[in-house]
Amino acid sequence: MHTFEYKLLSEKLLTPSIVRQLSGIHEHKGKQELFLEASPDVLSSLLKIAVIQSTRSSNRIEGIVATDSRLKELVEMDTAPANRSEAEIAGYRKALSLIHESYEFIEPKPGVLRQLHQILYSFLTSEGGHYKNSDNIIEEKDSNGVSHVRFRPVPAFQTPEAVEKMCQAFSDAWEDPKTDQLLLIPLFILDFLSIHPFNDGNGRMSRLLTLLLLYRAGYISGKYISLEHLVEESKETYYSSLKSSSQGWHENQNSYVEFTEYLLGVILRSYQELESRVRLSQDRSLSKPARVEQVIRNQMTPVSKRKLLELLPDIGTSTVERTLSSLLKEGKIIKTGKGRGTKYFFNSDL
Repeated sequence: MHTFEYKLLSEKLLTPSIVRQLSGIHEHKGKQELFLEASPDVLSSLLKIAVIQSTRSSNRIEGIVATDSRLKELVEMDTAPANRSEAEIAGYRKALSLIHESYEFIEPKPGVLRQLHQILYSFLTSEGGHYKNSDNIIEEKDSNGVSHVRFRPVPAFQTPEAVEKMCQAFSDAWEDPKTDQLLLIPLFILDFLSIHPFNDGNGRMSRLLTLLLLYRAGYISGKYISLEHLVEESKETYYSSLKSSSQGWHENQNSYVEFTEYLLGVILRSYQELESRVRLSQDRSLSKPARVEQVIRNQMTPVSKRKLLELLPDIGTSTVERTLSSLLKEGKIIKTGKGRGTKYFFNSDL
């Protein structure tokens, strides 16, 4: 069985690239209180957006979807789930709310992991809160659509022992003042996914646990910028890093470097986006229409109306729509796509 040596592993992970990522995240963490105190209204808007994005993206990665209108109702708890997909979405929202509200009291212990999984499946009958009762495999499809086994997790009969050892070793390392807690999080998440302790819901659990551990370590960007959304946007790299870092896991021959770099990169990007959005909302030197124009001008790729509303949470939908219409008439921006796929980019010929 794999041995869990978090203290030793974290020391081996201090490559130049990872050290730079850690330094960047630590620097952002040192400034986060200034942003929290300066813009409570903006943060409230960002929180609402992030909850919807997190619930949508974490489920969509696993092929669980609902219409935008139904998703919004489920996230706001204004409706009861009408099918299995909606039940899983509602369960994720419920588990996410618990982590947001009570993370200080939720320690990553075996019983707590089962309880969190039970909440994830609380809108389905008796599926949550139990370790897997049969061996599972992680598959991937090649370019021809043929499935291949990518990884064989811990067998079902060894799962309780593996989870117990993982949680105990993690707790010991977490309490060691010499250990950087941020560096422990990717290790724990990769080990959790390598054990794959439940019949279903392991991917979504891993993303909930990522948020939980970040909050417990004092890193709060994921509350306002959806980490799940950033993972979905880069899911090919996400799966590639998981594959690379899990090779040789059972024999303790795997390297955690690639997955650690990936996850730290997502966290760093979330801080960069948080600070960018707060600063943009605080800039009162420009009118709201001028800020919309500035955002489009600064984007490297076409941007949708939804993305504009996310980037400018203090600006209402009607203002954004009026500004887009005006900019189109003036020829300052160009529209591409139709319907929900409509996006806008700055006219570089001007």
